[in-house]
Amino acid sequence: MPTTIGKFPIVTNNMAKVTSSKINLRPAAGYILIEPVSAQTQTVSGIYLPDSASEKPQKGTVIAIGDVEVTEKGTKASPVKPADVVIYKKWGGNEVKMNGKDYLFVKFEDILATEIQL
Repeated sequence: MPTTIGKFPIVTNNMAKVTSSKINLRPAAGYILIEPVSAQTQTVSGIYLPDSASEKPQKGTVIAIGDVEVTEKGTKASPVKPADVVIYKKWGGNEVKMNGKDYLFVKFEDILATEIQL
């Protein structure tokens, strides 16, 4: 039985298998596939926000990683691994909607931080 993060199995060959829709995705070299967290719909004080007022999330879970990126200066490996929770650039990445779910493809250099579990 493969190890899973929520409903996503951790796959060793960098393929993401979205079990609910049976889509296999493999990011291109130098890219990471992220499932963004849902935007906050309620403030700390309990006020509900309309969709137009909510900010674009900058945090998500890594689903799959593309191959090592080859550049003129050498190779660049991924700074994260599947199942990591990451913070990425606010305007970085390309949004993709597949089977009603939002995903984001970001470049390796668009990852700002990895959340550390204490």
